Amino acid sequence: MSRFLVIGGAGLLGAEVVKALGAGQCVVASRRAGERVDIADPKSLAALFDRVGEVDGIVCTGGAARFRPWDQLTDDDWAFSLANKLMGQINVVRLGANRVRRGGAITLTSGLAAQYPAPGSAIITTVNAAVEAFVRAVAVEPAITARVNAVSPGWVAETLQAMGRDPAGGIPARDVAQVFVHHLHEGASGSVAPAAKG
Repeated sequence: MSRFLVIGGAGLLGAEVVKALGAGQCVVASRRAGERVDIADPKSLAALFDRVGEVDGIVCTGGAARFRPWDQLTDDDWAFSLANKLMGQINVVRLGANRVRRGGAITLTSGLAAQYPAPGSAIITTVNAAVEAFVRAVAVEPAITARVNAVSPGWVAETLQAMGRDPAGGIPARDVAQVFVHHLHEGASGSVAPAAKG
C-alpha cells in the first residue's frame, strides 16, 4: 500500500486531498492536528520527516501569505509570508526529497495570483511566482530523484463562501484535490497544474 504525507492536511484543501488519496494511506501533518509541524521552522520540518520516515509522495497545501493593500504592508507581512509559503515549501523539498521513494513526487501549492495579480496581492503574487520558479529550477537538479511539481489553485468555492462572496465563481475544494492527486501520481517534474474554474 502506498503511503503519503499531506502537510496542511487539516486545512480545507489538505483535508480534501487526504479524502481523495484515501485516509488510510495518508499521514496528516499540520499546525493543529495529526503530526504537528510548523513549515516556517526548518527544525520542525526535519523532526517531522524523522518521525514519518519514507513515503511514496508528499503534498504540501500548508503555508500562509498575507493579502493586504500595498500601502498597508509591513516588514512583518513580507517576512511572515516569505518564511511560510515560500521558504516553508522550499524546505519541504530540501529536507523531504530524500524521504520520497524513487518514482514518487512532491507536489507544492502556488496560486493563480502568480499570473493574475490584483490590488492587495503583491505578496501572494510574488510568493506564488517564486514557488513556481523553484519547482522549475529543482526539476533540472540531478541530485533530486523525486519529481517536484505544483498545483496552482484559483478561487476555491468554500473560501469565497466563507468570505461572504458568491461561491459560483470558484472551484469546489474536492475538485482542486483531484488535481493534486493527479499531479502527485502523474505530473512531470517542473510542471505547474492550474486548478481553477474555466
